[in-house]
Parts: sequence; C-alpha cells; structure tokens
Amino acid sequence: MEYDFIQNITREEIDQLPLKTFEGELIVVDSYEKISSSVEYLQKQRVLGFDTETRPSFKKGQKNPVAMLQISSARKAFIFRINKIGLPEGLAKILANPKIIKVGADIKQDLSALQKIGNFIPDGFIDIQKYSNEFGILDNGLKKLTAIVLGFKISKAQRLTNWELEELTAGQLAYAATDAWVCYKIFIKLQKTRNGK
Repeated sequence: MEYDFIQNITREEIDQLPLKTFEGELIVVDSYEKISSSVEYLQKQRVLGFDTETRPSFKKGQKNPVAMLQISSARKAFIFRINKIGLPEGLAKILANPKIIKVGADIKQDLSALQKIGNFIPDGFIDIQKYSNEFGILDNGLKKLTAIVLGFKISKAQRLTNWELEELTAGQLAYAATDAWVCYKIFIKLQKTRNGK
C-alpha cells in the first residue's frame, strides 16, 4: 500500500516549519500523594506516548539511572520524577499492560533502564521508529518523524540538561512532555492514515 509521506527531510526543510510544544495539562508527579490519581487516569487510556530522561554523563563508561518517565495522552502529560519516587507499582502495571499501547522512540534502552528500578515485564509497546518504516519513512529520528508526519518542528535544546534538579525548569518540563506527546500524535496520525481516515 502506498502512503503520502515523504521518505526524507532536510534540516533546512525542518527549519521552515512552525515550532510546537505540548499545550495540554502538565502534571509533575514528584510525591507519593500524586501517584494514585495519575495512575487512575492513565489506566483508562488506550494509547499513550512514552519517553524517559536521564541526567547526561560526560565521563566515558558512566551511566546515570533514569531520572524521569513521561507519559502523555492527547491532552494530559505526566512527568514522573523517578529519581524522587522510584517506579511505583501502579505505574509498573501500566508498563506491563498489553491492552494499553505505549508508543516511544528507540524504547529498548528506556525499558531496560526502567527495569533496573522496578520489576516489570514490558508489554504493549510500539517503537515509533520501527513502525514508521511500514509507511515508507526512512528519516526516523523523533525530530524528523515529527516534521514528516505532523508538519511541525520540536526543540531539542533541553536534551542534555540536568534532569535531577530539585526543581525542573519550565523549559525542561515542556521539552519532556513534548517528546512523549509527539510519539502519541505520530502514532495516531499513522493509524488514521492506515485506516484511510
């Protein structure tokens, strides 16, 4: 089946596109009191965007543990501060639930890093970079995928910042929520394309 997506996009073409960030409700889960209501909402969703952030290490061979897990629906993004609350059981159950589709980019490392913190067997995950290949898209980094499928650009300026800060900046929160949200949006758009909608 033929799809209308371009295969590749240049940096110059991406630069011409409008810049977007997540505009929905952003919930930072950094205490145990906030966990149950967040998990309750997420359990009811059928598709979620997924991403993690880790404080960068500039020493060879040194890897830091996951600091943050972001999960997004169309209108709500949850930022779980894993470095403060660990991986709560309710959240681990969502990550293991085959009935809830979790969509992320290059998720293998994210999942193995999370499994070092909490005990769960991942299920229901889709790697958007592999999935997009079925639509003839060759440029499958998240920034390029967003541009090709959604027609806007996202900023990667916060990527190498410290995700273990006591208080995350507004820029960090927006970046983190956006990465999970665009994974959700790309998947939904590809699904609609596949179903001819």
